[in-house]
Amino acid sequence: MFFHKLVPCAPPPPRFTFPFCYEPHPLCLQAAAEVQRYIAAGHGWRQEADRGKMFGVLVAKAADGTVGYLAAYSGQLGGRNDLPYFVPAVYDMLRPGGQFKVREAEISAINARLAEIEESGAEAEAQARLSALRRSFEAEEAGYKAAMAEAKRRRDELRAAGADEAALVGQSQFMKAELRRMKKRHACRLEAEAAAVAGVAAEGERLREERRVMSERLQGWLFSQFRMLNALGQRRDLNDIFAAETGGAPPAGAGECCAPKLLQCAYEHGLRPLCMAEFWWGESPRTELRRHLHYYPACRGKCLPILRHMLKGLDVDPDPLAAGGEGRIEVVYEDGHVAVVVKPAGMLAVPGLTARRSVADVLREAWGAGATPFMVHRLDMDTSGLLVVAKDECSYRLLQAQFASRSVRKRYEALLDAQHLAAGEGRISLPMRPDPMDRPRQVVDPLNGREAVTYYRVLSESSRGVRVSLHPVTGRTHQLRVHCAHPLGLDAPILGDPLYGLRADRLYLHAAAVEFCHPATGRPMSFKSAPEF
Repeated sequence: MFFHKLVPCAPPPPRFTFPFCYEPHPLCLQAAAEVQRYIAAGHGWRQEADRGKMFGVLVAKAADGTVGYLAAYSGQLGGRNDLPYFVPAVYDMLRPGGQFKVREAEISAINARLAEIEESGAEAEAQARLSALRRSFEAEEAGYKAAMAEAKRRRDELRAAGADEAALVGQSQFMKAELRRMKKRHACRLEAEAAAVAGVAAEGERLREERRVMSERLQGWLFSQFRMLNALGQRRDLNDIFAAETGGAPPAGAGECCAPKLLQCAYEHGLRPLCMAEFWWGESPRTELRRHLHYYPACRGKCLPILRHMLKGLDVDPDPLAAGGEGRIEVVYEDGHVAVVVKPAGMLAVPGLTARRSVADVLREAWGAGATPFMVHRLDMDTSGLLVVAKDECSYRLLQAQFASRSVRKRYEALLDAQHLAAGEGRISLPMRPDPMDRPRQVVDPLNGREAVTYYRVLSESSRGVRVSLHPVTGRTHQLRVHCAHPLGLDAPILGDPLYGLRADRLYLHAAAVEFCHPATGRPMSFKSAPEF
């Protein structure tokens, strides 16, 4: 049975967990501890789990008042999605003899045929024959043209000596006609050989197109089998949900994450969800930053559209990021062209998708009607510190050019969640790109990532953590947070980083200094701001 009784260590929360930003409730921590003991006990799939897997728990109340929890893992584990102890998949695509497995086998057969074609080298051989034939014909034609040129030279000599002009003209016409016949023969041969090449290539293209169509149909059919419930008893399949929410098709793996599986099982068995949490077990992926036993929010790319539907009918915690940001902005410099302000942690730099106030909102109110703050650069909402703001479009363009050319010098201070760093200073170069399935999270990607370089220096070490000075050369989103947390960087997350480390009362990252040239006068300007931590 997948509903495991729990002797509650605390009263249930008044509302269900907002799955995209939360602190695990004590009941979830209690349930997760039991799941972690179960994983550690040793199973046939333990080695795979140790390589990295997301697990989740959902604490619920049965109709008879019994409190218990459901456990889930994302995707498959040990090649199965029906392991005992855990909730079943929303749809069991791995069922032998089922439509998915049958169609998957047909697609695999096409893949095998394509592999045979590629391994046989038939297309490459045909192309090589065509190229060799073309070179041979070009050489033959070039040789004949050279012979024609030599014949013309001899005819010119004969004309000068008084030879019969009609005979000379006849020879010239014959050679030109022979060249035309030669080119026609060559063109016919090349056309036939090119057709042979196209025939070999067409087989591969036909198979690839057949595979594409079959894969799309199978994926669409599969998503139609994921009929997701909500607390109101309403069902919608994934195709319908994503078409309405995003205007597109569901991404691969949609519906197989922990949160949808847990909620689906709870609804289907009449359980009332109380709270939920997800944790990572095992090694971190090479690109993402996931730490063993750390808790993480549900992913937005796959789960946000699904959970918007599935949470209907539940009393859910409000989004903690949708309000607030009322901290005081300190203006450290202002003239008719530019302002430099200190942004508090928790405030947006520019307006977002919610009603949360931003630096731009505050400045627009302070500067009066018609004023437009031009934000030259950004700081993460959780980061505090110095922001440069232009007061007119011309100043904005000039300042932006300085940032683009990397002539602006920036320095940050951070408190790392560590006791010691092996090197007192150094350089970090880890290319980065966004994770399209879990924005705003960033990943390290040596192949497709954009260059990201940071210099660091240790300022002090104490029981609170390691204080460092960070000098970003580039300005990628979350660059300092990823470079600090990643194992190939400092391997020490910034204290209070909810995405790449552990949540605390705030993110301990502060933009402490900035140097640039005034957009109107060209005068060098330098500003400092001491962090409050």
